[in-house]
Amino acid sequence: MGLFAKLFSSQIGLLSLFTIGFVIVMAIYLFIWVGKQAQKDAENAQD
Repeated sequence: MGLFAKLFSSQIGLLSLFTIGFVIVMAIYLFIWVGKQAQKDAENAQD
């Protein structure tokens, strides 16, 4: 638990946590966006 206490109490720990969270959220957004674009492209290719 000492590791988590340092992570949540120091400024560098909080910045690292925010950065990791931001990267995960951005990856999820891009995954969904690329899936929608691929589906749109597949629909246009059928026409």
